[in-house]
Amino acid sequence: MDILLVDDSKTMRQLVKRALRQAGYENLQIGEAGNGAEALSMVQAEQPKLVLSDWNMPEMLGIDLLKRVRGQNCQVPFGFITSESSEDIRETAMREGASFFITKPFTTENIDAALAPHMSK
Repeated sequence: MDILLVDDSKTMRQLVKRALRQAGYENLQIGEAGNGAEALSMVQAEQPKLVLSDWNMPEMLGIDLLKRVRGQNCQVPFGFITSESSEDIRETAMREGASFFITKPFTTENIDAALAPHMSK
């Protein structure tokens, strides 16, 4: 798996997948998880090359998922794509080891700029 896309909204996962394809990442294998707990299991089992997560989700918040992933000494690039936009949340994400932070609404260019340092097209 190349990218694990984590969001409790199936519609949002579809929108992000479309934006990824439009940004030129159409040949990557994209897995999906509907919450942080499901994503944690998938990170362990599938070892994706990048995790792209929402912040607010049931079962486990995105920040808690990041902390758990980092707590397992997994250094997979991990980014957020979220409607949360406060500087405190952004700083918390980066302090905990996030690689990038994309605020919704996003553009194809936002996606490409965030993923380009971590993924090949």
